[in-house]
Amino acid sequence: MILPDDPKYAVKKVHVYVREIVDNELGFKQVSLSCPAKTKVYLFVSNEKMIVGCLVAESIKQAFRVLSEPGAVLSSGQDALQHHRAWRCSTEPEPAVCGISRIWVFGPKRRKGIARHMVDTVRSTFMYGCYLSTNEIAFSDPTPDGKLFATKYCQTPNFLVYNFIYNN
Repeated sequence: MILPDDPKYAVKKVHVYVREIVDNELGFKQVSLSCPAKTKVYLFVSNEKMIVGCLVAESIKQAFRVLSEPGAVLSSGQDALQHHRAWRCSTEPEPAVCGISRIWVFGPKRRKGIARHMVDTVRSTFMYGCYLSTNEIAFSDPTPDGKLFATKYCQTPNFLVYNFIYNN
């Protein structure tokens, strides 16, 4: 975990090199974080000493619940493109503590539990002495794969989202 008050070389390395790779792969333009002083960067380092996962978490106050599509019934044989559809969220804010603005795993290392492990770590370390529930964390504008991950991780398609650019 890299904190804002860690040595400047570590913070710079994370923000310049790692975020550049992560943001490019996720399709972000280099968007600066809304409040770097409230940001924690988690890195997953492989046995080969390579960074294969990165998660950027920040303090937030509120988030919005993703709404299920009216009449949508998920079935095992459902259209493979279903997760690419646009989605809606509530206009009523709900309290939230931690926003996950980015989560990335190196392509060849995906589907091995790395993202789940990083989010579990965030939930247990983000606030000293607390283990956050899935109702206290929110994901920023997830990609289609991110939406699938959040749905599976939170065990509901109605997980919380927030916009990290217009952070609250």
